[in-house]
Amino acid sequence: MGDFYQNGIITTLHNLVRRPVEDLEKELMSFRKERPMSLVLPSLYSELEGPALKNIVSELAKVPYLEQIVIGLDQANEEQYRHALEYFSELPQHVRVLWNDGPRLRALDLKLREQGLAPTEMGKGRNVWYCFGYTLAAGRSKAVALHDCDILTYSRDLVARLIYPVANPGFNYMFCKGYYARVAEGNMNGRVSRLLVTPLIRALKKVAGPNDYLDYLDSFRYPLAGEFSFRTDVINDLRIPSDWGLEVGVLSEMKRNYATNRLCQVDIADTYDHKHQDLSPEDASRGLSKMSTDISKALFRKLATNGEIFSNEKFRTIKATYYRIALDFIETYQSDAVINGLSFDRHKEEKAVELFAQNVMRAGAYFLDNPMDTPFIPSWNRVTSAMPDIKAELMEAVELDNEEYARP
Repeated sequence: MGDFYQNGIITTLHNLVRRPVEDLEKELMSFRKERPMSLVLPSLYSELEGPALKNIVSELAKVPYLEQIVIGLDQANEEQYRHALEYFSELPQHVRVLWNDGPRLRALDLKLREQGLAPTEMGKGRNVWYCFGYTLAAGRSKAVALHDCDILTYSRDLVARLIYPVANPGFNYMFCKGYYARVAEGNMNGRVSRLLVTPLIRALKKVAGPNDYLDYLDSFRYPLAGEFSFRTDVINDLRIPSDWGLEVGVLSEMKRNYATNRLCQVDIADTYDHKHQDLSPEDASRGLSKMSTDISKALFRKLATNGEIFSNEKFRTIKATYYRIALDFIETYQSDAVINGLSFDRHKEEKAVELFAQNVMRAGAYFLDNPMDTPFIPSWNRVTSAMPDIKAELMEAVELDNEEYARP
């Protein structure tokens, strides 16, 4: 049972009474007349072979208010794309599957690349960016939600609660971030958020001093949640990071573009579990090791754009401050786990903090060595300014793929 406490400067919408999903859906059905809604699902083909997505599709098939579902499919050959079209065909909504590795979208990507406008890195950020471009081109919705395809504990009330704040015409919100407790099978999960992001934000506050941006980030209960929603107009000027800094980058863009009273967060699940990344201490280019480095870089870049000056000495201070705060948090989380009867491996927690501390320094060194680094994918406003017909070309490519490769 959630409380009604409002922390920080972002409005928190709690789950106080466990309202039946049918009630929410009835309201959303009335909202759709003024604010038609769509859902974006970035997916790897491998997720079609896992247990989570089958249940997600089954739950979404019961959702009556969504106008459109846009699925971005990565790492799929032709036969796998055909299978994906069949896999998602049970959904009653208007469904389009973007074959990101197909010849049509590859040709479009090359055309953008020649103008310096294409995503430079493969991954979720690129997938989401193309899905957003198609959503804009299709023009079927005024409110868009996004969530991952590996949620093992999925039920359809998640998307209802996620999109409600931006779909309700009586609300003023342009953006909504989902949050939840990362507890599953007797374990406390969410190590990167618990042991990196929050302690690092608190460390940066100590070292950099009072900062509106850091206060803003610290207001989100789960800043790394991959679930968020927004009015469709938001997409036009959104610059999406192409690496693991996607979630922090989106939050930063919202702070840049909108007053905080236009932003909120909502409790979308009692329990939440998804595919877990390995810590990968032996390989900084994989797993939570790469994620922690990319997130740290995203924070440093944003602070630099706000006028913060960094140096090797400052990064050493940040690392030392972070390390002490993170260890204190481990003590806090252990107490929380014990009183709730959860298992807690303190050794693994401290090993994670040690790795994250190294990666804070690695991210700092990268930041100083690459002052011209531009990790953001250009906004769709910029792309359409340079190539006015690009949305129509993207729309045509997706439609032709969906028609040509669908099995009879």
